[in-house]
Amino acid sequence: MSAMPFSKISTPLNALFATIGLLVVATLTTHGLTGQERLVFELLLGAIWLAYVLQLSGTLLSRRHRLSGGMPALVIDLLAVLVPAAAFLFVGSPDRNLYCAIWLFKPLRDSTFFRLLAKVIANESRNLLGVTSVFGIVLFGAALAGYIIERDVQPDRFGSIPQAMWWAVVTLSTTGYGDEIPQSLAGRVLAGLVMMSGIGIFALWAGILATGFYEEVRRQDFVRNWQLVAAVPLFQKLGPAALIEIVRALRPRIVPAGAVICRKGDVGDQMFFIVEGRVTVATPDHPVELGAGNFFGEMALISGEPRSATVSAATEVSLLSLYAVDFQMLSTSSPEIAETIRKTALERRGGPAKE
Repeated sequence: MSAMPFSKISTPLNALFATIGLLVVATLTTHGLTGQERLVFELLLGAIWLAYVLQLSGTLLSRRHRLSGGMPALVIDLLAVLVPAAAFLFVGSPDRNLYCAIWLFKPLRDSTFFRLLAKVIANESRNLLGVTSVFGIVLFGAALAGYIIERDVQPDRFGSIPQAMWWAVVTLSTTGYGDEIPQSLAGRVLAGLVMMSGIGIFALWAGILATGFYEEVRRQDFVRNWQLVAAVPLFQKLGPAALIEIVRALRPRIVPAGAVICRKGDVGDQMFFIVEGRVTVATPDHPVELGAGNFFGEMALISGEPRSATVSAATEVSLLSLYAVDFQMLSTSSPEIAETIRKTALERRGGPAKE
């Protein structure tokens, strides 16, 4: 059996293997299992481990594997194999199965989320550090104030600043376990202020991260859309300012092979530019195939009439769609592009191309 196909175990399959493995680990910690049942579960863990060994072998043998982008996946694959193997060899029987919990990381081997999270944290590090500093200041200040106010009332719980620190943590995080409650009026007023401060601090953390994620996703989308727009021949002679306007106006879209993009008789509220792939236009005479760099759907967009043909994806197609309202904006900012689109529409309709 070749190990190469196992290097391409999909993320859902990795998640399924990991889920089964972790459920087995959890089951093995329960009491009342017979020796035969325990053996069956351990053999199931061994089968999952063997699949991960084959996946690791395929990853190492694949010539297409590169350190940039492939290193995190390789590290996770190594840990998934080596940690359970080391536990089997060097750890006592009751606990060695617990080390299979390293498989928690398997569904993340191909995930882009953590790369995005790392960029967001790096971009917002100053703001996050500032809020964290405020959190530390309020935390120590609350513990100090709680110690001063409650040390004589509850010496067993607020007898020192480290003891009061636990109360400050659960109060500032608004968890409020209730195991330590100020008895004096001043202590309760302090607790209320600390709770409200905690709400504000956590709201700041959440706001900074949410804004950071939004900005990073928007930046990545802009770069991707710029690359798609620049690949359309109609836009390649434009300057950066005009391209920015077009990038903001066009919407990227991926259509699988065989899917219908627009149907004859539908209201034409958008036109499409082909970046990659081919589409088939079902004209009355014979089907017409359009490839990368072409556009279609412009006649219904300009005239407002229903679509005159059904267009489907001959292959998987990468499209950029332009809505009617954005076409009007584009006509104002880049009249030469709008005029080219109008001329093409008239030519395809069979009428004269007006200058």
